[in-house]
Amino acid sequence: MNHTTLGVALITRNAAARLADCLDALSFADEVVVIDSGSTDGTADIARAHGARVIVQTDWPGFGPQKNRALDALGTDWVLSIDADEVVSPELAAAIRAAIAAPQADVYAVDRLSNFCGAWVRHSGWHPDWIPRLFRRGVARFSDDLVHERLVFEGAARRLTGKLLHYSYDDYAAVLRKLDAYSTAGAQQRAAAGQRGSFGKAIARGAWAFVRTYWLRGGFLDGRAGFMIAVFNAETVYYRFLKLALLNKHNGNARGPR
Repeated sequence: MNHTTLGVALITRNAAARLADCLDALSFADEVVVIDSGSTDGTADIARAHGARVIVQTDWPGFGPQKNRALDALGTDWVLSIDADEVVSPELAAAIRAAIAAPQADVYAVDRLSNFCGAWVRHSGWHPDWIPRLFRRGVARFSDDLVHERLVFEGAARRLTGKLLHYSYDDYAAVLRKLDAYSTAGAQQRAAAGQRGSFGKAIARGAWAFVRTYWLRGGFLDGRAGFMIAVFNAETVYYRFLKLALLNKHNGNARGPR
């Protein structure tokens, strides 16, 4: 009987803090490919020490295209796509092995449980967080989005038991770094799509993001972490549309008077 193979696709950039834990939990996989964007913190060395195949590509095309590079580098029957700050729980690992041994679908979704500065978040729109991550090679690819990429496939994903543990923000410095990065990428993506931003829109959208996260999605049930996540979401949206307005102005000036 032929062995059904599983490959893991990761993309990294200075991910040394959690990468060892991530890779330790993937011992059941046949192959791990890491596409690294030029890390300077030993990420590539950690990956190689855990048996991963590391490919360094520093021309950053965005999250979606970079993840597709990792998919293209694998030749296994099945692919599990995860991030370097995510850890497959033992229960999820068993469910993945069972799913590829006797497939009942081409795409499977996992339930991601995220940690925000030391607190596990079970509300705030963060949980449950069913995301398609396991799929038969060739049936799915990531969108070309710069940020907030999604897996594109036909049909419905079947759900797996177990948790994908996501250590999203280790400290407040990481929160601020990602706030800046995500708001910038989001503004660039919207500018490319022809959308317009303004100061008023930034305030209105930011305020709505707070209300939606803290009240409508139960962020208040997550205590202090829920309040901080609501503020983080509000600030990310606020700066996204403020940066979009600045990009609109810059692009208009670059074209010159008509």
